Amino acid sequence: MKKLLILTQYYPPETGAPQNRLHELALRIKDAGIDVEVLTAMPNYPKMEIFDSYKGKRYLEEEIDGIRVYRSRIYVSKSRGMVARLLNYFSFVWTSFFTGMGKLDRYDYLMFESPPLFLGMSAYPLAKFKRAKLIMNVSDLWPESAEKLGLVTNRFFLRLATWLEEFLYRKSVLITGQTQGIVRDISSRFPDKKTYWLPNGVDLTYFKNDSVESSWRVDQGFAEGDFLLLYAGIVGHAQGLEILVNAADRLKDQAGIYILVLGDGPEKEKLLKMKADRKLDNLRFFDPVLKTEMPAIVKAIDVAVVPLKKLPLFEGAIPSKIFENLAMEKPILLGVKGEAKELFIDEGRAGLYFEPENDEELANQILALKDGQGTRVAELGKNGRAYVERKFDRNKIAEAFYNELRTLEE
Repeated sequence: MKKLLILTQYYPPETGAPQNRLHELALRIKDAGIDVEVLTAMPNYPKMEIFDSYKGKRYLEEEIDGIRVYRSRIYVSKSRGMVARLLNYFSFVWTSFFTGMGKLDRYDYLMFESPPLFLGMSAYPLAKFKRAKLIMNVSDLWPESAEKLGLVTNRFFLRLATWLEEFLYRKSVLITGQTQGIVRDISSRFPDKKTYWLPNGVDLTYFKNDSVESSWRVDQGFAEGDFLLLYAGIVGHAQGLEILVNAADRLKDQAGIYILVLGDGPEKEKLLKMKADRKLDNLRFFDPVLKTEMPAIVKAIDVAVVPLKKLPLFEGAIPSKIFENLAMEKPILLGVKGEAKELFIDEGRAGLYFEPENDEELANQILALKDGQGTRVAELGKNGRAYVERKFDRNKIAEAFYNELRTLEE
């Protein structure tokens, strides 16, 4: 049996897009007949604090849903500074390499997740020592994204990161991209490298509206006729969630419309202050929940809001929160240009589009859906479910990737 090692800084019991995506892929690849193991960090994301049951441990082996998981230490800090962030990344580069060398056997494939790009500094030598074919899974183009977001401005550092990025592309036998835009970008720069679109997707049996019971709406004090719009995910810089505060401000005199923000992240305190300053009762914040709680929450809301900042960089992005909402027959209000709009609005007809960072347009689209709270919302929701069934079923995605792995032996 072939063996695959997934090297990633992020993995369950953490919650988040890469954590869920990689774990779900690992489960399905294992079921297809490949022995899958994971090398990852002590869980700490997004609060940047080691989870209680893992505190004080230098190394740990555990099993999650039948997947063998090896964990090594990582430096964590609540500081948002660049030094703390780099220490976080490089500490895991260091400990993952020595853990991999000392504790792990040989593999046929080693797939690592980027970003963080620096993890390739552990992945490449580990792949050499373990005689594994190196696969680079790119969920975000880096350092391009960090530069365009203004997160990294040092030119020397950016040149070094670009050199590392290009080195890793050249050393990989396969480069997988989470979006078609990522794949096209890499293929245009490295036409001789084998690339593959490995999209995110959804478990259609877990997220199925008809099979979920929910009292969440009532439990939170909302009325049956209230119109609930949900953003669920990381409350970070890239999402540009000020738009939700501004849209709520525009709609504060519209009775029965509530914008809900469920999650945590570096921008949450700022948004809470904005809400308090403007006295916005129609904007509500909720702490992150376990994945097992999400179907009941999504069942209870009417529409999901998916925003990103207005940057050319994000025109190739597909936020992961889209899939679960559509699987639950909830339409989306999408503030993302490019690939996501083409797929889910133009082709899938699963929601309405608003210009990124345009809170007036978002407020108008909310009112348009509120006016069609019955028939139109239901129609868009059914379109979304049918679309992800056709194109983003995690079982089909994993089966196709398994077949792609087999071609690497040819």
